[in-house]
Amino acid sequence: MDMNQYLSMFIDESNDHLQSLNEKMLELETNPDDLSIVQVIFRSAHTLKGMAATMGYEDLASLTHQMENVLDLVRNEKLAMQDFIFDTLFKSLDALESMVEDIINGGTGKADVSLIVTSLQAIVLGEIPSPQGGNTSTKVDEVKDNMNHSIQLDEFQFSILDQSIMEGHRALYLEVFIREDCHLKAVRAYMVFDLLERSGEVIKTHPSVEDIEQEKFDRSFSLYYITQKSVDEMKQMILNLSEIDKVSIVELDRESLNLMGEMSNSSKEVAATAELELEKTTGSNVLVPQATTQPTSQAPKEVVKTNSGTPTRTIRVDIERLDVLMNLFSELLIDRVRLEQLASEARNHELTETVEHMSRVSSDLQNIVLKLRMVPVDTVFNRFPRMIRDLAKSLDKKIDLVITGSETELDRTVIDEIGDPLVHLIRNAVDHGIESVAERLAAGKSEVGTVNLRAFHSGNHVFIEIEEDGRGIYRENVLKSAIKKGVVTEAEGAAMTDEEVYQLLFAAGFSTAEVISDVSGRGVGLDVVRAKITALGGHVTIISTPGKGTNFSVQLPLTLSIISAMLVQLGSEKYAIPLTSIVETGVIKRNQIRTVHGYKMVEFRGVQIPLISLSRIFSVPDFDESKEEESEIIVIRKGEKMAALAIEDFIGQSEIVLKSLGKYLPQIKGVSGATILGDGQVALILDPNEFIK
Repeated sequence: MDMNQYLSMFIDESNDHLQSLNEKMLELETNPDDLSIVQVIFRSAHTLKGMAATMGYEDLASLTHQMENVLDLVRNEKLAMQDFIFDTLFKSLDALESMVEDIINGGTGKADVSLIVTSLQAIVLGEIPSPQGGNTSTKVDEVKDNMNHSIQLDEFQFSILDQSIMEGHRALYLEVFIREDCHLKAVRAYMVFDLLERSGEVIKTHPSVEDIEQEKFDRSFSLYYITQKSVDEMKQMILNLSEIDKVSIVELDRESLNLMGEMSNSSKEVAATAELELEKTTGSNVLVPQATTQPTSQAPKEVVKTNSGTPTRTIRVDIERLDVLMNLFSELLIDRVRLEQLASEARNHELTETVEHMSRVSSDLQNIVLKLRMVPVDTVFNRFPRMIRDLAKSLDKKIDLVITGSETELDRTVIDEIGDPLVHLIRNAVDHGIESVAERLAAGKSEVGTVNLRAFHSGNHVFIEIEEDGRGIYRENVLKSAIKKGVVTEAEGAAMTDEEVYQLLFAAGFSTAEVISDVSGRGVGLDVVRAKITALGGHVTIISTPGKGTNFSVQLPLTLSIISAMLVQLGSEKYAIPLTSIVETGVIKRNQIRTVHGYKMVEFRGVQIPLISLSRIFSVPDFDESKEEESEIIVIRKGEKMAALAIEDFIGQSEIVLKSLGKYLPQIKGVSGATILGDGQVALILDPNEFIK
């Protein structure tokens, strides 16, 4: 059966289950006694194991199986959750994510997870480090080595031991050591067996009885044994025999016996489970998504409930298909504008009516196409609770993450790019912003720091805010570091507003950290954040109160595909300026233009701002603004800075489709793309940020 056709489905489903496992593990860490959460985690892990086994990713299936063993004990109340167990399970999830990432990149999904597996097996065997750093010994701890000595009990032998314990007999595991100077080891072993058989029954030995009789063993042998006598009695009886060096005896109970049985059968069970899951998850050679076992996320999003009688109402669509759909719709939009223009020229009533109806339908279609590309920011936010948990442990801080507005939607293109900048901002907030427990208590604050992660719509933008109640940003500290690194001079720093000083944090290589750590301090991060957000057509602002906390606010466009723009004319050329960058439009007279230090300036709302001539920048041949008595201007803004663009005439507001200039043209400063107008003419889309730079 060719599994490649199901690979994309497997990857999507695996990512969903891993995200759900992370969320539910965090929830369980808050409520470790809630067994209903454990049940959900177990089912999700079980489904993931079955899918991995079906697809042939044995390492992934095997690791998930080891996690299942631990979770099974927890859900059956045989094991209580502790920090060590949580840490080990989270490490397991990280390893599983790395394996899936390797599969996405075309790898085999194999990884060396022997240390994690050993930790998981130790948990199953009861080897959990105590808070003091020691080990909590259990009966199973003492018996664990028998697996290394290859005492593999079959089903019949297990049932004998189990039934004997139920009937009140003692099941013992013995290891007998004969002195090194003994010359007749086989004779001494025979004497031990003779003694044991008088008081009980030997179930299984290692080495075998035949090998022991032929002295094919070193100086020790081990065995399972059933008796009515106590451990101390048996030990004393064996030690009374000559040339016996020492005896190790452990009494087994049903629980330890069952756990050993699971260990001995784990390899066979993985294979059997893979076969079983193959039957359950496939039918007519189709890998079926197991929607009924997938747990719901804590995030407030719509959950589509499914059952055997109701078909699922969601489908997965490749993002490339949506891009093709958007491209085709863009062409339709261009033709619509052209038809509207022709209809107005033809003055045919029926044609005008038809075109108007088509315009209404295409507007509805435009909304649907855009909504198809919209994804809740929850898909980015849901990685942060786990990240905050790990950061808090590594920095020894107590942090509460509060997420609001996770249902807010953004274009898929923006969602794909915004994850890394937010990671940097949150790490910065936790490391630089939130104080240590001792500092917070000394400042009269709660020992638990709060990081608020918010998303909300405002106009044609989405705002994402990261706010913490930490130490805040001290202006003098930032300036001191900036002057030391040569980012600004002392004179420039003194003239800066607080907002301008805070923006220095985004300078390349800038850092206020005194010590370089794993989290921050190398001066890499915030400059990358600003570059990425600016590339997405957004910007980031900082508001901070020393001693109270800091707010990083990221403003992003809703979509990068279709934008509202102002169309303007310069001679025979037409340009589009995004409405999101426009503050105001107006008209100025020539006598209002002043020259300051060689630059043309114009007064706007009591402030002098630069006047930029588009005709000069783009060398428009058939328009000379110097001959104009009046000039139309468009005031644009980037952060706190503004400028006025001089144009010839306004054409009007329009919804335009953003097209890339392609590989044939080099990156042109001041131009972010192009659009095709209704008359077929190409208009360049201006990037106001570049003009202000």
